[in-house]
Amino acid sequence: MLLAIDVGNTHIVMGLYKGEKLIKDWRISTNRQKTADEWIVDIGGLFYYSKITWEEIFAIIISSVVPNLTNELKKMATEYIGIEPIIVNYELDTGLKIKLDKPEEIGADRIVNAVAAYEKFADKGNIIVADFGTATTYDAINSKGEYLGGAIAPGIGISVEALFSYAAKLPRVELTKPPGVIGRNTVESMQSGIIYGFASQVDGMVTKMKAELGGQAIVLATGGLAPLIGPECSTVDRVDKYLTLEGLRIIHSKITREGK
Repeated sequence: MLLAIDVGNTHIVMGLYKGEKLIKDWRISTNRQKTADEWIVDIGGLFYYSKITWEEIFAIIISSVVPNLTNELKKMATEYIGIEPIIVNYELDTGLKIKLDKPEEIGADRIVNAVAAYEKFADKGNIIVADFGTATTYDAINSKGEYLGGAIAPGIGISVEALFSYAAKLPRVELTKPPGVIGRNTVESMQSGIIYGFASQVDGMVTKMKAELGGQAIVLATGGLAPLIGPECSTVDRVDKYLTLEGLRIIHSKITREGK
């Protein structure tokens, strides 16, 4: 099986693929202090409770925006499992043409999302991916498979934490859809501002990006909070919570198939 690992600033998402089928996935907190020795124990524990053995893993692919964890996970794979993992970066030949002034600055997660989006929706023309992670990112890919760039905004989680930290009288609230936009109490008002406020940000950003792309684009939402925010966005066509894992699988398939 293929073990796909996406390391974000807040969470690490892992998936096990048998062929093209995702058979198991996990989402754990990112801990920058953990070593390769600790990661083999932690991931091994997840495998144990899912009745999976390391012997079933034939390949590992990693995308990461946390450099020290990239190194530790690579060390874990090579020293404990005997597998040299594929590390996604701008130099890896994924088939994506990165049209940025400084391609070395692009995050691995954005490369992976773009590859998956283009592979799945190339026939739809231009594509915009909104990813709800620690930051909310917007990525534009044209019909030629060219990554054109995008935008980065403060993520929902860190924005909400800032609100709680700096507004002493506001309570912490559950991130859930309120009865209406006009809240009838403080909790509903905060939920409305968070859910519908960020949905409106997405719609505004997507509308402006579509205009620069000539007016047409299919819009995908992914990331941990995509199932919550995506349905409230009038511009989002599809929510795909597994887009990043799918991108890792697709990249691995391309590289191994073409012998790169």
